[in-house]
Amino acid sequence: MDYRFQIARRYLASRREVSLISIITGISMTGVTLGVAALIVVLSVMNGFYDFVRDLLVSVDPHVRVVSTEAQGIANADSLLRVARSLDPVAGASPYVEGKALLLPPEGTGGGQVVEVRGVDDSTMGPTTPAMAGGQFDVGRSAAGLPGLVMDVSIGRSLGVVPGRSGGPASTVGLLSAPAIERTLTQVFASPPVRRFEVRGLFEMRAATDRRRVFVGLEEAQRLFQTDTRVTGIDLRLDDLERADVVKAQLRQRLPAGRYTVQTWYDLQQSLYDVMRLEKWGASVILGLIVIVAAFNIVGSLTMVVIEKRRDVGVLQAMGVSRTNIRRIFLMEGALIGAVGTGLGLVLGLGLAVLQRQYELVPMAQAESFLIDAYPVAIQPLDVIVVAGVAFGLCVLAALYPATRAAAIEPARAVQMDQ
Repeated sequence: MDYRFQIARRYLASRREVSLISIITGISMTGVTLGVAALIVVLSVMNGFYDFVRDLLVSVDPHVRVVSTEAQGIANADSLLRVARSLDPVAGASPYVEGKALLLPPEGTGGGQVVEVRGVDDSTMGPTTPAMAGGQFDVGRSAAGLPGLVMDVSIGRSLGVVPGRSGGPASTVGLLSAPAIERTLTQVFASPPVRRFEVRGLFEMRAATDRRRVFVGLEEAQRLFQTDTRVTGIDLRLDDLERADVVKAQLRQRLPAGRYTVQTWYDLQQSLYDVMRLEKWGASVILGLIVIVAAFNIVGSLTMVVIEKRRDVGVLQAMGVSRTNIRRIFLMEGALIGAVGTGLGLVLGLGLAVLQRQYELVPMAQAESFLIDAYPVAIQPLDVIVVAGVAFGLCVLAALYPATRAAAIEPARAVQMDQ
């Protein structure tokens, strides 16, 4: 074992009597431990919230969305679908038509309301199909030729509609699109072309999205909004969420420049994700002050060690130990404090995070208002490595001044001062 490490360890841990220096050193080590543990726990919880919100939104939003830069929409949807499905990460692609319309309730149940109409091909929606609160997700035509409609459960309750059941009657509603209203206003004697739909199901969105949304068939939406064969966009689902940026880059290379806009799941809710990331790193900086304060304590404790051991330092120099090695001895002592404090902090922080993830020790306040019962936890190895590296580095930097001061001690003067 290196003699410099042995001397540093002896200076740190071989004091038989409790002194002010040992107390300050213990406080410094404890500060590093608590700072690292707090950072690990807080970062893990904020990562858990980030993953929870992301998964919640991605259950509604696609992994990648392609829309046209032209207001008319995408005319060549089939060729665009072939390009998208040829990419390896793409697990599914689904076109959609979207627009606003006036939802007219069954007769005698009150006035209408503006809703977001989304025309989809239910055979290609896959995992984006919303959770049903009643009925089933069916937007096809019935035997009687009436197209199906699926609406949010909150709209259904306000209108008092009943979804279709096996053999039972279903409520019918009407949709009046903006183009139809415009045509009615320009043609004096024309009646509003209201399209009737049969309510097949009520869905419930768990995400914080616009709840005034209804689903109809893709072709029915094209007729409703008079888009011919055009679609608003194409939604892609990937086999790996993290490969969205790769697919975005591939699509930009294969699609004509300037004609399409490609957005990932992050782009669709960028402002929200950016705020969550900013909160995460803001909290990290604030909690990092604990480690910085502990590093200042290390400066004080090692400086007092240098004063206390100046005679030993003089003797070592008289025996031929160079100033560089003297400096390294005290740097190693700071590194030992950092290693022990950081190690204990990692064990404590990771232990608390794992316990919270497994046993949900800390419940959410007013959990009935949230979709989760306890604080979520997601441990990211990169965060752990960065926290441990920064904490250890601060401890070594804190030992730099005492080590430099120790190396500057003159051997003869050090021995003379202790006589």
